[in-house]
Amino acid sequence: MDMNMDMDGGHTMAANSFQPGNMALARDFWYIIVGVMGLLAACRAINLYVSQSRLRRCAAQSIEFPTRPNSRFLEIWATLTAIVRETSYPQLYFPVRWLSWMTPPPLGRVIVLLIYWAIIIYMMVDGAVVKDAFFWERIGYRNAWVTIMQIPLMYLLASKCNVLGFIAGTSHERLNWLHRWVARTIFVSATVHGWHFYTEWVLADFVDYQLKMMPMIKYGLAAWGVLLWSLISSFAPLRRISYEFFVIQHIITAVVFLWLIYEHVPPAAQYNVWFAIAAICFDRVCRTVLLVWQNIKFFPNKANCEGGQRIGHQAQIRAVGDSITVVTIKDVHFKWRAGQHLYLWMPKIGPLEAHPYTIACAHQLPDTCICNSIQLVVRKHKGFSRRLYDAAAKAQAAGKQTLTAVVSGPYGMPPRWDIYETIVLISASTGASFTLPILESVLHTEKANCTKRIDFLLTAKQGEEIDFYVRRLHEFIDRAKTVGIELLVHIAVTSSGSVAVDARDHTNFQTVAGGSDSNSTREIDEKATGRLPVDVERSAASTPRKRLSTASTDSHVHYASVRPDVEAFIRAPVEASGGETSVVVCGGPSLVARVRNCVASVSDERAVHKGTGAQGIQLHVEEYSF
Repeated sequence: MDMNMDMDGGHTMAANSFQPGNMALARDFWYIIVGVMGLLAACRAINLYVSQSRLRRCAAQSIEFPTRPNSRFLEIWATLTAIVRETSYPQLYFPVRWLSWMTPPPLGRVIVLLIYWAIIIYMMVDGAVVKDAFFWERIGYRNAWVTIMQIPLMYLLASKCNVLGFIAGTSHERLNWLHRWVARTIFVSATVHGWHFYTEWVLADFVDYQLKMMPMIKYGLAAWGVLLWSLISSFAPLRRISYEFFVIQHIITAVVFLWLIYEHVPPAAQYNVWFAIAAICFDRVCRTVLLVWQNIKFFPNKANCEGGQRIGHQAQIRAVGDSITVVTIKDVHFKWRAGQHLYLWMPKIGPLEAHPYTIACAHQLPDTCICNSIQLVVRKHKGFSRRLYDAAAKAQAAGKQTLTAVVSGPYGMPPRWDIYETIVLISASTGASFTLPILESVLHTEKANCTKRIDFLLTAKQGEEIDFYVRRLHEFIDRAKTVGIELLVHIAVTSSGSVAVDARDHTNFQTVAGGSDSNSTREIDEKATGRLPVDVERSAASTPRKRLSTASTDSHVHYASVRPDVEAFIRAPVEASGGETSVVVCGGPSLVARVRNCVASVSDERAVHKGTGAQGIQLHVEEYSF
């Protein structure tokens, strides 16, 4: 017993001797975080200056290419930006169905992770690996501090009202990947911490004594187990089995984990736990205030606002085809920007579920009341989205299509879209809920607008999936003519080898058909023949005809029945542009990776902002994920 008491006293002395250096490293870690945030804030300020200078030159209307850099400083900044973009865009994609979830992050994120890991590894081992009597304890205590110092960062990155995102000019969903990787890094450092202490106890043969005399060890082991569970359950295949269950258990484990850590760490390190608790409280208070402000009206104006009610909003639900639900939420008294999203809670559909959906319109909807109305397009999957579609189908049959909806948001910090000369919008199926509002916002910009050309690509397996978007696209074609913006729309429906298009309302249209000449474009004079080209007609005879859309066609809309050549679609407008181009993509991992690699390849090939005269290519990505 005396020997054990001596060893216990030795532990205390060792901990006290290691603590000053470990605490200094923890402070250095946060100094680095503050420095990085300062750098990102400076970059955001410079980009804001670039945007404003472009808009001023656009307003002057005397500059042919207002999006080109017009000073030495802006040329240097454009070159640095191009180098960063070309380095960060490429992504390796695993096309195997059951392995696609293991696709690594884009190269830019990989570089960020490598830098972060280099800092963490340095702090884990610097001055700690010394072969002496305290070898195991020194490394154990060091990694304990390396673990605890990262916990506030993990919770800050998970916040929807994100302080870090606000400073850097981004939003919480774009930081979520880093939240997951920081959590995984914490698991590694926590494992190193526990393993070194446990190894020392095994070598000294007093594991049972330590567990009896130091209850904090049990809390530490429990915290490690909770962290392991969070790590495993967050893998995409398990997360997608039941996303609602994942969210609920993830919130519970996050709270339990903090309590266990608080019980495990000494008082000198508990400030990290309080830091994390403060981050959670700030996020929850902000979201609660936002929720109350947007959904509770003490004096609703029912006379002027159709659908006005005291609590929540009146939502009209409509089933479209076999898999799409359109939700129109009325009497919304907040503004939003194209590309933002909100969380939708419909108590009758999912009493405990709030799901994020992109706002599918940029302005007040036509034929609605004077108050804002917004639309969400929800594709049927499992769980909430399936119940919502079923409720909409039943409501249509019964003639009653309204429910009460509660919304939270809008969230997201999308960039300005009107500061680019050319915009290329690429989306798959309901990904058009993201790209279509961008098109709408640019066409309805009342102030200075740098955009001269927009190319819009929409792909889907079934025509019914995109009927809602095609109808709106025809409205935007007329608007584009009015404001003087060249708008080219390409629609590809790939479920069958034939194309049948209703051309009743227009004299001609363009279509691309499968076969050896699938990349050719053909004009059809309906007045002359009223028939499809012979090869297309033969294909249609051998395959059941499937309409692309019930919406009428237009001479500015190009239809195809084959997978589009994404690189060719991007390259054409980029090479024709005299200023900077923005490429926006919203779709699944395969499409996103393809667009990333195409943009990086085209930018590198053209030597953007490296003395060739080729102008920049900006890429904005929204990816389907659960």
